[in-house]
Amino acid sequence: MRKIMQVRKIYEKYIAMTVGSIKLYTFSMRVKDLVKISYVAVRGRDEEEGAAQRVLNKKRISSIKQYILDGNMFVNTFVINWNDEKYMPEISDFEIEIPLVDSVAQLIDGQHRLEGLKEALKADDSISEKRIMVSMVIGLKTKDAAKIFININSEQKPVPKSLIFDLYGVTDDDKNFAIIRSDDIAKELNENVDSPYYNLIKYPGSPRGKGKIDLSTVVTTLKKYVDLDGKFVDNNIKDLDFQSQIIVNYFTALKYYWDEEDLWGNSSQNIFFKASGFVAALEFFFEYVFPKCVEKKSFKLDYLISLFDFSDISLITNSDIKGTDGKTARKMIMDNLKEGLKTEAPEENEYEY
Repeated sequence: MRKIMQVRKIYEKYIAMTVGSIKLYTFSMRVKDLVKISYVAVRGRDEEEGAAQRVLNKKRISSIKQYILDGNMFVNTFVINWNDEKYMPEISDFEIEIPLVDSVAQLIDGQHRLEGLKEALKADDSISEKRIMVSMVIGLKTKDAAKIFININSEQKPVPKSLIFDLYGVTDDDKNFAIIRSDDIAKELNENVDSPYYNLIKYPGSPRGKGKIDLSTVVTTLKKYVDLDGKFVDNNIKDLDFQSQIIVNYFTALKYYWDEEDLWGNSSQNIFFKASGFVAALEFFFEYVFPKCVEKKSFKLDYLISLFDFSDISLITNSDIKGTDGKTARKMIMDNLKEGLKTEAPEENEYEY
C-alpha cells in the first residue's frame, strides 16, 4: 500500500484586507518557513504567470546581510503569491493554515531582503527562528502581480518609469518608450555609487557647477540604442537593469584606463566629462564593442577591460580637442578608442587553406 506523505503545516493568526479586487492575508511567520515555501519568478526570464521580479543586485544583498547580522530585522512585509493548487492554504475566521512545501509561493516583493536573510543564515542559524511579516495573495496572474509590485515600490521609493514597460510588455504604440528608458538609465548612471558618473549628470535646475554631462545629452544619445528597433532589443537585451548595468560596466572599463593616467578625476582634462566625449564613447561602444560582447555573450566588467590595451597609446584629453568642432572632436575620440581596442586575429592554425 502506497504511503501518503504527511505535509507539515503551520497555523498563524492573520489580518485580511481587499485592495481593489485583490484579497491579501497578512500574518507573521518564521524566516525558515518563508525560505522553504517561496521562490522567485523573474520577468523576462521566467514565462510563468505572476513573474514580476527583477534580477538580483549582489552588492545590495551583501549590505542587507550585514544589516541583519548587526541585529536588525524588517518591519515591512514580504509579499507572496501562492499558486500551487495541490497544496493550498486553508483559511478560517481567525487562522490561516499554511502547508510547508518547497517552492509553492512566488515572491512578489522582498527578493533582495530574502536573499540577504539566506546569506545571513549561513553565518547565524538562529536567524531562522526570527519572525517576519508576510502578505499573501492567492493565484494572481502576471498583470495583477505587477500592479502590486509597482504599488509597493512606488510607496517606498521612486520606481523607474520604464519598469512598467518591462512588467507589462512593450508595444509599438509606446511612443515615449525610448525617452523614458534613456531617462531611467541616466538616473542609474547618476545615482549608482558604482557608476563613473555618480552625481555627475546635470539635471535641469541643478545649481551652477553641479554635474558634468547634461541629462539631455545622455537621453538624446541613448534613445536610438534603447528604442524598440535599437541594438539592445535587437539582441534580446530588454530589461532596464541589464541595459543600465551594461552602460555602467562599459564606462567603468574606460575609467579603469583613464584612472591609470590620473585623468578620470581630472575635470579639466577628462574627455568623457564633455558632451562630445560621452557621445563618442557610446557611439564607439555600440559600433565596435557591443558586437564583440554579443558574440562572447558577456558584458562583464573584466571582459570589457580585457578588450582594450592603451599601454603604447596616449589617451586623448580635452586639450587635444580644444578649438575643434563637435563632429571633429567625436571622430578624434573614436579614433583614440579604436587604437586601444584589441584586434582579435585568429591563430595561424585556425585558418582554412
